[in-house]
Amino acid sequence: MTDRPAEPPIVRTAHGRVRGERRDTGVRFLGIPYAQPPVGELRFAAPVPPEPWSGVLDATAYGPTAQRRPLAEVTFIPEPSIPGDGTLNLNVFTPDPSPNAGLPVMVWIHGGGFLAGCQASPWYDGAAFNRDGVVVVSIGYRLGFDGFGWISDAPHNRAVRDWLLALEWVRDNIRGFGGDPGRVTIAGQSAGGAAVLTLLGMPCAQDLFHRVHCLSGPVSQVPMTEAERLGRGLAELGGVQPTRTGWDRLSEEQILDLQKQASSLAADPDTDADSESGADPEDALAGITSLIAKNLPFAPMVDGDLIPRPTLDALAAGVGAGKELVLGATDHEFTMALHSLRDRLATAAPARILTACGVDEGVAAAYAADHPGLDTVDVVGQYVTDHVFRSAVPRVAQARAAAPTWLYRFAWRSPVLGLATHCLDVPFHFDCLDAEGVIAVAGAEPPEALAADVHGAAVAFIRDGRPGWPPWTSSAPVTRVFGTRSSDTGDGYADVRALLTALAP
Repeated sequence: MTDRPAEPPIVRTAHGRVRGERRDTGVRFLGIPYAQPPVGELRFAAPVPPEPWSGVLDATAYGPTAQRRPLAEVTFIPEPSIPGDGTLNLNVFTPDPSPNAGLPVMVWIHGGGFLAGCQASPWYDGAAFNRDGVVVVSIGYRLGFDGFGWISDAPHNRAVRDWLLALEWVRDNIRGFGGDPGRVTIAGQSAGGAAVLTLLGMPCAQDLFHRVHCLSGPVSQVPMTEAERLGRGLAELGGVQPTRTGWDRLSEEQILDLQKQASSLAADPDTDADSESGADPEDALAGITSLIAKNLPFAPMVDGDLIPRPTLDALAAGVGAGKELVLGATDHEFTMALHSLRDRLATAAPARILTACGVDEGVAAAYAADHPGLDTVDVVGQYVTDHVFRSAVPRVAQARAAAPTWLYRFAWRSPVLGLATHCLDVPFHFDCLDAEGVIAVAGAEPPEALAADVHGAAVAFIRDGRPGWPPWTSSAPVTRVFGTRSSDTGDGYADVRALLTALAP
């Protein structure tokens, strides 16, 4: 007599039962709706909890994604675009879907510049975290104009409201999947890192999570005046009124086409959005640097209500001070972003190009002199890395003052890319070195010991609130450096602290 296979696991949520899929490391439940599809009357509305369903919902395949067009130029992460209306869904990976397991939880918010990315990447699979006793939830949310665009009569920050509703779903349902709603860590990379920093600074979000892990997250919010100017400008370009009724006249594809012009509108009110960008290398540099350094065109809006004030101001005022925070960046986040211009700018002086991109002349000259081993495009790319990503780390730590904060640097250079570039740390965080696409960016034999260090620190932090090295203080600014041989160092961000001093008004 042979043993019959175990029945597929079924968990009851507040809205109905869901059926998952067993794996060696536990069980996964994919595509669970946490809100109704944002279409029709709900297209530009705040998210609404799903209608209850009868029977058992099959949760063995990823659900639709908000991403319709990937941004291959800013990420190496394989993130599929899955069609369908029900994009406000989440995935749960658990070692033990029993109500009494009481396991710590990591809620993952994906990156993609708030324009792309999705919750269905193989890099975000929770298998290794499950192996180590952690429940993982990855969430989808509205992107681009649908999630962040200003509309005169629509709720602001619709994507932020998506994050909040997803976290409420976790609070109300995760116990049935083996998770402890009292031990929730929110984590994210790139725009997802910006998202978790935003949530950390939001008073209304404080009861929904307990720790924060930020990977390569810029401090990114848009002032309401800027968001309104961009929203009105795009509506004018689209030939509609800046209202829900006006935007409803445009298809999803039309709005995606308009989004391509958002960067130029966000960078300069007098920019001709119909003009060709990038025809001249200096114009291309100015556009890219201005866009990234000034702000993402679509990002959380400081609306005075849901987000009362900018994140750094909120943190300095003590919001989130009782929560542990780990944050850091890779050493060369966007250094590669301008490599296509290397030959065209080979004879150009780095300081001149930085100045053309809007950097103060004295700061540009000093920065170029401090990086004598880099050619022009690498100097400019490293400036973007330092000014946008790496400088956010000490700025947040300083704003939090005595609040429990740990800093790190990811310094391992890929043998394929030659740099510790944007997104390279993600498969080490998830310990998924055998996942699709990792070889292309990390080589055929990425170091397993490094994955054990990075992932192990994440597990320790999620489980115990201590990643394994001393916390940062102003008098002892210790930084963990993850590299070939990981170690603790002194002030690992001294160079960008000096840059911030130079840039201070």
